[in-house]
Amino acid sequence: VQLVESGGGSVQAGGSLKLSCVVIGEFKSCGMGWYRQAPGKERELVSSITPDGTPSLVDSVKGRFTISQDNAKKTVILQMNSLEIEDTAVYYCAAADCYSGLMNWGQGTQVTVS
Repeated sequence: VQLVESGGGSVQAGGSLKLSCVVIGEFKSCGMGWYRQAPGKERELVSSITPDGTPSLVDSVKGRFTISQDNAKKTVILQMNSLEIEDTAVYYCAAADCYSGLMNWGQGTQVTVS
């Protein structure tokens, strides 16, 4: 199983970015999500979504970020609006595989807000 992320970049505060993650390979979702890690900080869960589409967001991004998924395309998307400097981090896609019981990770994509 491979996770391929796209959509990171640099944006001014108040701007928007959309992160996409596609799962390649034999995979059955037991949940997908996005983590982030800022310099000098621990990796934190930003948002997750269950197989039936129930979303969860960390308090700091509620009202600004939205998570969605396309199960047929094995894709999870994080729409980030009203970005703040504190959102600067490397964002990682994560996908829990029901078949293997493993958590799979993407390579990470940089989001820089200035």
